[in-house]
Amino acid sequence: MNTAKDEVQSLLKRLPDNCTIEDIQYHLYVIEKINKGLKRAASEGEIPHGTVEQRLSKWITD
Repeated sequence: MNTAKDEVQSLLKRLPDNCTIEDIQYHLYVIEKINKGLKRAASEGEIPHGTVEQRLSKWITD
């Protein structure tokens, strides 16, 4: 498992040299949200695709 420091170093290697501090903060935010979502899915389970479609169909209007 990668440490937080490893993840940040990996991110910095992937970003262009001219990125801003805000760019770095944004990418760190997105990585953290994805990691939290994956942990939650592992602990609470996932919602089947068909259920998601059914729930979203109530919000979608043609």
